[in-house]
Order: sequence, then C-alpha cells, then structure tokens
Amino acid sequence: MNGVRIWRPLAAALAMAIAGTSVHALTNPPIRTAQGIEYMCGGQTNDEAAFMRTVSPRWAATLEFAINRSRTNQFPTDVKVIVRERYTGRLVMEAASDAPFMVARLDPGAYDVEATMGGVSLQQPLTVFAGMSSSASFVWPSNVDFLAAAGLPFGQSERHASAQTGD
Repeated sequence: MNGVRIWRPLAAALAMAIAGTSVHALTNPPIRTAQGIEYMCGGQTNDEAAFMRTVSPRWAATLEFAINRSRTNQFPTDVKVIVRERYTGRLVMEAASDAPFMVARLDPGAYDVEATMGGVSLQQPLTVFAGMSSSASFVWPSNVDFLAAAGLPFGQSERHASAQTGD
C-alpha cells in the first residue's frame, strides 16, 4: 500500500514531463529535405533563435544570414542557398531559407556555399569534418538596394522591402 502511494505522484510527474516535452517539440521548426540532405531553418523569434543555437552543434553545418547594421528584429528572408562540392562543382543541395539560421546534415567534405537574397549573392567556403560542426555567416551590406537588384518594378518596392527583411 505504501508503494502505491509513492508511484502515483511519480507517474503523474512523468506524464506531465512527457506532455510538456511533446508540446515543446511542436514549436520546433520542421526538418526538411533537399536532394536527400536534411536541413532546418529557424530563428525568427528570440526563443527560436536560442533553440537554433542550442541544436546547431548537433548538425554538420550551420549557416547564419544577416543584414549589416539592421534592427534587431530585422533579418533576411527568402534566401536561396546553393551548396556545391568545392573541387568538382557538383550540386549537393539547393534550398530556400525564410529565417536567419539554417542547419544542414552535410557529409564531411569541402563545399562552396552561395546565398542569394534579392538578387545579391554572397559566397563562403565551408569545410565539414566528421563529428564536428562547422559554420558560415552571410552578412549583406545595409546599403545594397535589394529591390533594384531583384528587378522589381517601381511601386512594389516598399511592400517588397518589408517582406524581404521580415518586417
């Protein structure tokens, strides 16, 4: 009888912990696949950015996207990412990111990563070693006219500018 009283609160606590974990898991960004490579994009909120920083060491590659001297809640969206093998030029992954962080499960190797936003492309080398996390940052200068680079007609520019930077 005494053993039953001990197990009930323990079982209730375990059930609450499991329920809390599954609710938290629902808020995590989805894992996607491009050309057989798993990746995840996130970081649009402070909690999501903290989550992405926490999980990034468990992924082979972390890519971070930013605009130089932007407001704290302003980040690049609609970034096209192309990953190629460095020495052969073979396409490994082509995906889009709608957030300031992208993590990917790349195989060990040497890569060239190209990130394009509003028609402006930045390129970084990335070397992935087995069992280690690697990272690359892409920071677009704040003085780039992304609207002109994207070739948008006059009149759509203000609406597109806020969509492009997450405002």
